[in-house]
Amino acid sequence: MNVAWGAIFITGAVVTVLCLFFLWTRFCRFGIVQKIAGDRKWMRRLLGLVPMLIIGVFMVVSLVNTAIVMIHMSIVWLLAELVAWIVRKIRSRKSVKTDEKADVKPNEKAIKSGEKAAGKTAGKMDKKPVETTSGRRFRPYIVGIVVFAIEICYFSVGWYLNHHVWETDYQLVTEKDLGMEKLRIAQIADSHVGVTFDGEGFEKHLEAIQAQNPDILVITGDFVDDDTTKEDMLRSCLALARFQCKYGVYYIFGNHDKGYFAHKNFSGELLKEALDAAGVHVLEDGVELVDDKFYIVGRKDKRDSDRADIDKIVSMLDPTKYIIILDHQPNDYAAEAATGADLVLSGHTHGGQMLEINLVGALIGSNDRTYGMETRDRTTFIVTSGISDWAIKFKTGCRSEYVIIDVTQK
Repeated sequence: MNVAWGAIFITGAVVTVLCLFFLWTRFCRFGIVQKIAGDRKWMRRLLGLVPMLIIGVFMVVSLVNTAIVMIHMSIVWLLAELVAWIVRKIRSRKSVKTDEKADVKPNEKAIKSGEKAAGKTAGKMDKKPVETTSGRRFRPYIVGIVVFAIEICYFSVGWYLNHHVWETDYQLVTEKDLGMEKLRIAQIADSHVGVTFDGEGFEKHLEAIQAQNPDILVITGDFVDDDTTKEDMLRSCLALARFQCKYGVYYIFGNHDKGYFAHKNFSGELLKEALDAAGVHVLEDGVELVDDKFYIVGRKDKRDSDRADIDKIVSMLDPTKYIIILDHQPNDYAAEAATGADLVLSGHTHGGQMLEINLVGALIGSNDRTYGMETRDRTTFIVTSGISDWAIKFKTGCRSEYVIIDVTQK
């Protein structure tokens, strides 16, 4: 895992440096820079560094998000220049065809008239000074302006979709005996407390979920991460202790909950103790039969080397009862469907986070599913985009959410 992350960081750093160089060369093309610098190339290059200094300040504040913006802007800029080049080529060809059609043989009278007019103005033209770069009329860099407009709109929408949380509803039907007319499940994942909201913000999101009167709340991983403070973690656990639902709160660990680095001021063990104290049912390859009606199966995260195979966990259960599996990463669909479980709930993907990341993830098959619901055999799988994110503060192509699932007995 460390080698993989190291490769990702090194690749990201190299790409970011290349993008910064590319953007610097483009900033030098803006009309205001050309106007001020004139024919002095060194001045254009120096003025092009001004926005780079601003970017440097943003990198100090948030390196990952600034790098994301720079890489995205570079890609859009390249595409915009490609489109502009194609448009220029098309216009050039149309202009040549127009000139060829207009190239008819002039009559002698017109030639003499033109020569006479040219003779009168020749002297004036000879005396006119040659226009320099500094004397050129201000010309806006249209491609650059368009790119900036696109990026501002794109990332503004992405910020809003990430920092506001919606409710997403699913309606399921089962032939199994639930022991009740309807089971209402609330699911949250990937809160990463401290990224887009703190412990107080998490408490407010729980209040919104509480208003939906769920029978059970499940947390499918990445409740906290390396940047979560101990204070925010404890406050969030207290909020869970106050959450009221018929069957309680069930929790599984995600890949970030126990932390990747050593700078976090609390351990995975302390987190588990705080959750236990809050009355949360923490499952690590464990099973609970809830009120003798349905099962909750909680798996360890995929990164845990000692994670049990799902068939070994489910094979001992009563197949006539409704079986819900909580699995943070949606990466074991074939094995989970083979168990005959009824519902599998996951998070981890953040709904693909951004359009470009989602596209790459789909191409390499990083997850069995990135977002939404699908059914394999008799098993329904649901992946939530989560109520927050890790590191990247933008979501495009998806939005932050909590999930309400109504399971109705047929």
